[in-house]
Amino acid sequence: MSCSALIIIDMQRGMSETSVGERNNPDAEGNIYRLLTVWRKVRWPVVHVRHISRTPGSPFWPGQSGSEFQPALAPLPSEHVVEKNVPDAFVHSGLERWLQVRGIQQLVIVGVSTSNSVEASARMAGNLGFATQVISDATFTFAKHDYAGTYRTADEVHAMSLANLAGEYATILTTCDALSLIDFSPQV
Repeated sequence: MSCSALIIIDMQRGMSETSVGERNNPDAEGNIYRLLTVWRKVRWPVVHVRHISRTPGSPFWPGQSGSEFQPALAPLPSEHVVEKNVPDAFVHSGLERWLQVRGIQQLVIVGVSTSNSVEASARMAGNLGFATQVISDATFTFAKHDYAGTYRTADEVHAMSLANLAGEYATILTTCDALSLIDFSPQV
């Protein structure tokens, strides 16, 4: 894998509150941290995406503790931060332009939630022509009822979202798969 931007979506304190419901991938934050550590080591671009709600009372409303980044995954001053008000990280955020100006053509997407902001952002990335990878064990989502009213576990919702993305919009990898593609040899 050549220089890819790591896009970390909505890893905010509000996503770790119990009120958000049953989730899958309890190790997702640890896998995101592993990827973030490597990206920093090889000095590849990192983009932190933060959801800022337009709904008063939301945990993601500006100034609420839920809108703050989770401390272990907080951006460094040198890392780019994008704020969004809708699920798609590209809409009205300047993200596409920021990537294009830097010649970045490959994206690795992690974060939450697979069935919402991750899926929306990965679809747009694929549609915009970016070579996009979504890391299955560094993303997570929540249980929900489908349109017919059938309860779906978080694992089921996650699996369907990844299936929706696979091939057409993104390549689905695990953390280990992604890390194995990075060449750590010194560049001459």
